[in-house]
Amino acid sequence: MFEGKSILDILNMGGATMYVLILCSVISLTIILERIFHFRRKSVLSRDTFMLAVHEALVAKDAKQAISCCEAEKPAPIANVALAGLTAEGDEKAVQNAMNRRIAVEVNELERFVNIVGTLGGTVVYVGLFGTVIGIIRAFHEISLTATTGGGMTMVISGIAEALICTATGIAVAVPSVIAYNLLSKRIEDMKLSMELTASEMNDLIRVHGHGHQKHH
Repeated sequence: MFEGKSILDILNMGGATMYVLILCSVISLTIILERIFHFRRKSVLSRDTFMLAVHEALVAKDAKQAISCCEAEKPAPIANVALAGLTAEGDEKAVQNAMNRRIAVEVNELERFVNIVGTLGGTVVYVGLFGTVIGIIRAFHEISLTATTGGGMTMVISGIAEALICTATGIAVAVPSVIAYNLLSKRIEDMKLSMELTASEMNDLIRVHGHGHQKHH
């Protein structure tokens, strides 16, 4: 079917819908790659190693060192959460609230654009089906105009075959998008859990060994 045809010819076979699908594919792939690199930059820090350093600093009553440990690893969400707790003013509840707010900010930042991938994964199949339906309607319309010349069945088969390229393309775009969305969502959940564990541990450390902010005053 595609022998001797260029990419442009194949795109034209599917009509305008094909260009919409290609645009969706480019958007989805761009977001997926951007998020992957973003998550890699955010998760290079080992939580156990980081918390050990903060723990040792607080045990030594060196709040400045504990804060320095957090500031040195600022791209990491867990470092930002710990820093929010160390620099918060007030009692234990205020410290916990500060860390919870930071977790909410970090999760929101991690989720940026990810929903677009999920939305595209759930809708491009229907866009492809729409293109196929339009193609089939066009094929039958052309048959009705040339019914007296014969060869109707050949035109039907050819028209439907060309129209189905939209459905095939829609599925080809949707499957990777859905898989990527689920993987990215799982990664966000894992990072959120790590931040919540950090907040819980920081709350205990600050209660037992002192408050970083108070050390500065």
